[in-house]
Amino acid sequence: MREAWHFCIEGRVQGRGLRPFIARLARELGLAGEVANVGGRVEGTVAGEGAALAAFLERLHHELPAARLLTEAVEAAGRAGFRILESLPGERDMASAPLDIPPCPACLTELRDPASRRHRHPFIACAECGPRYSLLDGLPWGRARTGMAAFPLCAACRAEFDDPHDRRFHAEAIACPACGPRLWFAGEGGRVDGGREALATAVSLLRSGGILALKGVGGYQLMCDARSDAAVRRLRERKRRPSKPLAVMYPWGGMDGLEAVRREFVPGSAEADALVSQARPIVLLHPRSSEASLAEAIAPGLAEIGVMLPSSPLHHLLLDDFGGPLVATSGNRSGEPLVWAEADAEARLAGIADAFLHHDRPILRPMDDPVLRAIAGRIRPLRLGRGDAPLEIELPFGLERSWLATGGQMKNAVALGWGPRFGRRTTHGASAMDGRRAQEQERAVLSPHVGELDSPRALARFATTIEGLQELYGVRAEAIAHDAHPGYAGSRWAVGQPLPRLAVQHHASHASALYAEAWRSKGASPGEMLVLAWDGLGYGVDGDLWGGEALLGRPGRWRRVASLRSFRLPGGERAAREPWRSALGMAWAAGEQWGGVPEGIDLPLLREAAMQGLNAPLTSSMGRLFDGASALLGLCGTASYEGEAAMRLEAAAGRASPAMAVPLAWLDDDEGLPRLDWSPLLSMLLDASRPVADRAAVFHASLARAALVLAHRLGAPALGLTGGVMQNRLLVELIHAGAADEGMEVFLPAVVPVNDAGLAFGQLVEAHFIGHSE
Repeated sequence: MREAWHFCIEGRVQGRGLRPFIARLARELGLAGEVANVGGRVEGTVAGEGAALAAFLERLHHELPAARLLTEAVEAAGRAGFRILESLPGERDMASAPLDIPPCPACLTELRDPASRRHRHPFIACAECGPRYSLLDGLPWGRARTGMAAFPLCAACRAEFDDPHDRRFHAEAIACPACGPRLWFAGEGGRVDGGREALATAVSLLRSGGILALKGVGGYQLMCDARSDAAVRRLRERKRRPSKPLAVMYPWGGMDGLEAVRREFVPGSAEADALVSQARPIVLLHPRSSEASLAEAIAPGLAEIGVMLPSSPLHHLLLDDFGGPLVATSGNRSGEPLVWAEADAEARLAGIADAFLHHDRPILRPMDDPVLRAIAGRIRPLRLGRGDAPLEIELPFGLERSWLATGGQMKNAVALGWGPRFGRRTTHGASAMDGRRAQEQERAVLSPHVGELDSPRALARFATTIEGLQELYGVRAEAIAHDAHPGYAGSRWAVGQPLPRLAVQHHASHASALYAEAWRSKGASPGEMLVLAWDGLGYGVDGDLWGGEALLGRPGRWRRVASLRSFRLPGGERAAREPWRSALGMAWAAGEQWGGVPEGIDLPLLREAAMQGLNAPLTSSMGRLFDGASALLGLCGTASYEGEAAMRLEAAAGRASPAMAVPLAWLDDDEGLPRLDWSPLLSMLLDASRPVADRAAVFHASLARAALVLAHRLGAPALGLTGGVMQNRLLVELIHAGAADEGMEVFLPAVVPVNDAGLAFGQLVEAHFIGHSE
């Protein structure tokens, strides 16, 4: 008996070759009908015999485990053959943006095959791989709405595009040497055209110790020989980046691509899987110290190095020809966002790069590389970017209006969330399908990394990202959530918008982001949770600078139940880049003497100003406590990048044997709030008779033990760990292991970054529940 079904597939289905797959499958099973991109979904109809239809739907379920497949019966008459229709705009609020995909094995084989017409073409792609989000002008995914619209298909590519049996059937990013894009080299010697000649010139520059600015998938990267200390130091000097770690890209090799990486690093199974995943992220790895060939200046003072694999055909060709690892760091000036356009690159990176490897494929949505770290047995995101952002999150609760969240000042990313009000759909006569959609439409989207909002260029990218998210998903914000700190750029921007706005406390945002992720992963509300929100600085409800907070409750109802003993920060915000100021404030608070103040500082004047509260705010920041400990140990008195002092402290502790903790007390302050008295740590930190590594390890062990004592004291049913301090693997794993021994459930973000890069998501969650708790 002839039947027909309309189907709708939602989720990350754009740019994956799904329509060609469906067309081939339908024809294979003798089914008639059509399929199209509609908004951000794939919709279609299949008609035929019942057994063939059942097989069709079963194959779809099997091939799309992460997508949502919705079906409804429709009229069967009037269909013959199976067609791919033109994409339709549709409504985009349930759209999923396609992510950039590295070259697939078939394309890599073709890239290296001298007999292929795409041999060594730097922009090879097919229906299964290639740039997506970075090329995207709008949804649905289609060549006319991408940066490839400017490259008409040659006759050979058009034939492949139209052939249902070809793997480039309806491959929107299809390219070849005849139809482009094109590569060229620009340096002191002038311009070198022709992909092979340009690439050979770039490789020669790198081999001679030069610095190359390469136009990658999401923006420019600065590259140099990672084994040349002179080249790396030259890059650092020109970029004014004296010690911030640099990522290293290794050639793809061996059966799993990791042959070159494994010669110098020891990736665990989770780290290995992450390295070869679709995002091709930067993953922090421990080197085999005895075999490391990298320049010492790659990551001075740290125990891990950021490692990545090629994310594009151009990267593969460059790394293969160079024959070794290359530094691959963001193409920007210090403190500015990533550069992505050719003219801008030559203007902004002049004086840093010796030459440029350009191409004419436009980057419409620039993105940095994502960064991941294995902590407590799982890979955790530290920064979202190319290949894993925008991060689309199904919410376990409904939003009654659309929210925009502006995130933090550092590691900025923004978020957009919406609910049932934006659940309109094109209908096909079946209310059952519409009802199922309505149950699943609450969602949030977290943007790629924007960065520090400290420059006009960064603020411009911040505003562009906000507008771009709303336009892409067809959702306009009805209200804005922002950090409670009035000085944050995102807060100032929100004040200038003609929308209702809500200031959300920084640490409540961290806690709510973690809570929502735990809720989503468990499939049920976790109930009350004790969350340790430990970070650098956040504006507290009392006007002080918080950062060592324990919050109990749930979103919209967090109660501050413990904190860190406060100390003053002489010099205020300067302490973030001058950890000696934190150390001095700690010594003053504990009545200790410390002689590590830099020369030229008028210590009596500084002390007098601090006693009068002049530019010396009180803080309960755990991040500043880590900074101070690092300075007291002589590891980092002045930092050249955010988090340097704490990272050096963790690296030092990792070189020691497991340490015994110094018992620390939780003492009630005048208002009855328990505060962790860290002062017993100072005499240990200042004991020069003990190795620095041992003292650093004791510091970590003592704070981990204190966290467990507090959880036990409060009878916490579940313990959450969040905030920038919880990027510290040693600290987290000590807490995690201790909690597991006591049978306590521990939550740590694995989807949303634990640092301020995930703050905007928490702002959305907290803002919604604040409204519900009033």
